[in-house]
Formats: sequence, C-alpha cells, structure tokens
Amino acid sequence: MSDTTTTPTRAPRPAVVLEDDSPAGVPRARGVARAFAASLDPPLPGETAENLVLVVSELATNALRHGGGRYTLRLSASADAVNIAVSDLNPAPPRERTPDLNDGTGGFGWHMVRHLTDHLTTHPGPRNGKTIHARLT
Repeated sequence: MSDTTTTPTRAPRPAVVLEDDSPAGVPRARGVARAFAASLDPPLPGETAENLVLVVSELATNALRHGGGRYTLRLSASADAVNIAVSDLNPAPPRERTPDLNDGTGGFGWHMVRHLTDHLTTHPGPRNGKTIHARLT
C-alpha cells in the first residue's frame, strides 16, 4: 500500500462577465466578485477574497468615473491565480494622482490596486477603449 497526498487545485470554471453603466454597477461588481471567490473549489482564502472584491470595486469605479461611464468586468481563475479584466471606453491609461487627504476627491484607488495585485497591465481595446488586467495569486 502506498501513501497518497492530494493537493487541492482550483477547478476550472467558466469566466464570469458583467457589463454595467450605472453607479449601481459598483456594488453589483463587488457582489459578483464575492460570489465568484466563494464558488471556486477550494474557495479563496478570506484575505485574498476581500482583496479581489476591493480591486474589482476600484477598477469598476475608475471605469465609470474616468473611463467613459461603462465597463465590462471579466473574472477567471486558474489553479494558481484569479484574473480580473476591466474594459472601458477611454483609451487613456490610468494615471497616478496624489491622494487627496483633505477634500475627498480620491486618488487612492490606483495606488491600492497596484499594491494588492501581483501583476497589472493595461492594453488597448476592445474597440477604442482599454482593458486593465490584474492578477491575484
């Protein structure tokens, strides 16, 4: 008789896609991200799941606010990572802003996304917009 060790692997599942063009789309995107994290086998650990939700929320907010008012969110997973892609209508890449500590005008989101993700890129398209790809391992 031999000893066998089973290593859990994240089961492949279809990508989840959400399109939205309203402020209600941000809480909807957070809910989709939470449900996606919980649906994985095994589910994402708590901190990673919350980081996923935060990154999705920031990217959806930025797409609505700075990216032309419409976004498409795509979530997918592999055995070692969760992939987030957010497309919007504005071809301009995200830019760093100095966070506003006094007047509440923002500037924290892109810094936060960069800090929480393991890999982050911006690509042209679809059409005339851009897609931000983020990866959490």
